[in-house]
Amino acid sequence: MRFLFWFSTIAILYTYVGYPAGIWLLARLRRLKTARAPITPSVSVVLACHNEEANIAARLRNLAESDYPAGLLEIVLVSDGSTDRTLELANNCGLEHVRVVGYARLMGKAAALNIGVKIARGDVIVFADARQRFEPRAIRELVANLADPSVGAVSGQLQLSGDGGSAIGEGAGRYWRYETWIRRSEADFDSCIGAVGAIYAIRRELWQPLPTGAILDDVYTPMQIALSGYRVVYEEKARAYDHVSATAGREFSRKVRTLLGNYQLCQSMPGLLSPSHRLFVQFFSHKLLRLAAPLLMLVLLASNAVIAAASIGAAENLFYVTVLIAQIGFYLVVAIGWALSGRNSRLPLVNIAYVFSLMNAAAIVGLLYFIVGKRDVWARSE
Repeated sequence: MRFLFWFSTIAILYTYVGYPAGIWLLARLRRLKTARAPITPSVSVVLACHNEEANIAARLRNLAESDYPAGLLEIVLVSDGSTDRTLELANNCGLEHVRVVGYARLMGKAAALNIGVKIARGDVIVFADARQRFEPRAIRELVANLADPSVGAVSGQLQLSGDGGSAIGEGAGRYWRYETWIRRSEADFDSCIGAVGAIYAIRRELWQPLPTGAILDDVYTPMQIALSGYRVVYEEKARAYDHVSATAGREFSRKVRTLLGNYQLCQSMPGLLSPSHRLFVQFFSHKLLRLAAPLLMLVLLASNAVIAAASIGAAENLFYVTVLIAQIGFYLVVAIGWALSGRNSRLPLVNIAYVFSLMNAAAIVGLLYFIVGKRDVWARSE
């Protein structure tokens, strides 16, 4: 039990504190420079969507207003089995250099992206989603990094706005800023593990079609490029904007899908699990240990309770009882966060604890979905 207690304690601390601090320090000691330059290759923005009538017109206008030479920019929209007015609104947008493809059968985002890239003409492919919006210079800032021949993919920065001061909005926003800090450090040291799905660019010649049913194109594609020897860098000047999910249910569903995609990724890209790959430690620390964290938390609580009960009267009992009380206190705080989740909570630590536990619970559900073969071909924005 003591082994389980200390193993789970050290693994959890390494996952959420040790690795982030370590990669930040390594990035300070060996910061790789990217030879950025103001180049203007032809660019295709590929946007796959399903039932996005509420967002599609504004999104296409936003992309068309990008500060990039009009003759070198095209927008390819693929409507995947939409049953609303998405296709109609896209076809009637009245914007130049917009190519629209639509079909009735729902095949999933991976299939839609494969179609979009196949018909795209640009030397650089920029991936975008329907709900977010780009800053005017976002595409220029992404492309500038591809002047460096060692760079194969570039992730932009997604900035999240809160949702009415809700507990979920604040907690998720703070968690995303923590995640962004890690990605930036990873890219400074070598490559970030994946990209921001709402805004990233790749060299067209490095594209490999996504497997049928792939969930995380924004990790699969950049990591395929990394496996080929290129860097995946992070460009904080290439900004996209979005809002945090308004409810715990939406945020939980989104996170379940993401973590399910991580399990799928381990199955479809065994090369990432090879210790010989230069990004193995980063992938193991950033992705794999996150999947194991909720199980480690359960092991920590159970082993701590057993040790505390068995060591009554021993000198070491005070330490284990104190840790157990701290754990119980943490989960009480999580319960308070759950009770306040639908309100405008102004308790940052409570909100962070609640969202942290919510995301770890999502990892367990994602594992169960992976085991039983459940797949959701689209992340729902409704």
